[in-house]
Amino acid sequence: MEQFRTTTDDARAASPVDAPAGSPDATAPVDVTRPPRSAADHTDDHAGAAAAITRPDAPGPAQRLRVLHTLNPPDGTTRYVDQMLGGAGGDVDALPFTWTTALRGGYDVLHVHWPELLVRHPRPLRRAARHVALHLLLALLRVRRVPVVRTLHNTVPHESVGRAEARALAAVDAATRLYVLLTPATRAPGDAASVQIPLGHYRDAFAHLPRVAATPGRLVTIGLLRPYKGVEELLAAFTALPGDHLSLTVAGKPTPEIARVVEDAVARDPRITADLRFVPDATFVEHVTAAELVVLPYRQMTNSGVLVAALSLDRPCLVPASPANAALAAEVGEGWVLQYDGEFDAAVLADGLHRAATTPRSARPDLSARDWRVLGAAHDDAYRTAVALARGGARVSGTPAPGTPAHGTPAPGRLTVGGHG
Repeated sequence: MEQFRTTTDDARAASPVDAPAGSPDATAPVDVTRPPRSAADHTDDHAGAAAAITRPDAPGPAQRLRVLHTLNPPDGTTRYVDQMLGGAGGDVDALPFTWTTALRGGYDVLHVHWPELLVRHPRPLRRAARHVALHLLLALLRVRRVPVVRTLHNTVPHESVGRAEARALAAVDAATRLYVLLTPATRAPGDAASVQIPLGHYRDAFAHLPRVAATPGRLVTIGLLRPYKGVEELLAAFTALPGDHLSLTVAGKPTPEIARVVEDAVARDPRITADLRFVPDATFVEHVTAAELVVLPYRQMTNSGVLVAALSLDRPCLVPASPANAALAAEVGEGWVLQYDGEFDAAVLADGLHRAATTPRSARPDLSARDWRVLGAAHDDAYRTAVALARGGARVSGTPAPGTPAHGTPAPGRLTVGGHG
């Protein structure tokens, strides 16, 4: 998240909902099991003609796969890595990343998340060493015929990249056998094979944590506080709104520049409070459930773990209009994902508050398509497809679906070709 955690920010920042990769030191695999899959787990309700694939060389259902994720190991807070390791398919041993494990081998699939984080480091020498290590790793994977699966969290990094980093990202894309697309609005680069597997919900992760009743007029923005997330615009819009009954909480670990902006706003407007730190799970749940509306005025939003986490806690969210958010709004039901067009300002915020208070909605958003039992099975199938592609044993036939169905969400895990997911 962004999210638990699905952003390109550092792994130790902000709320429990923004998840980057890294290169930690733990190497022990996480052995995950799940109940046997039912036939319903493989139902494909995707409208249109999608590409079909046969996998004669893929490992059979009884053969376990070792999958190395470019994610830091769990640290006791709810992070995206917890979902990926704990929600893996029943025949998958999932490992968090270390450079030692990556270069030594002994795994069947490398699952890449936020590849830019593999080469970023504040020290130039360490950064250069990571670039060398990445190119060596990709060469070793080719020799070993170990496929790269990449989850396309962002189509481009949120922060600008230099030439060396751009070359590194291009090398990862060139090595990628299979892309995992998080939304039906996302397309894989070029003619690459892809599967659509959405972000999973956090209902199980938060089930044991106490909630509070929503306070009318209370707003919250939460997560890693980065420039692209529109914190400055939110503060300006909120301070322009009259009403002593209104309040705004800004929570999460900010950049130094955003911290100064937030602190200045808190000093000027007593209705604004700030919790500028890495937000523990219990506090995250408290902040979100206390709010009548979660406001995420991102300048760029392809997908958001914070958004999925807030919906997991049954709170409506105000977000910029986008194809991905439109698809999510249709998926979860009316009144939960409130979109706005154009620039974020006081009028947009006032309208969002009005819609949050007056739009009819179900008791809970429909997140059934994001259940981790289903998603774990879909990832398992995706890994076996990637192994078959790496071994040259896959035969792809059929015509890719020309686009996303107007209604409904495709079943996770259907493979398509030609950039369609």
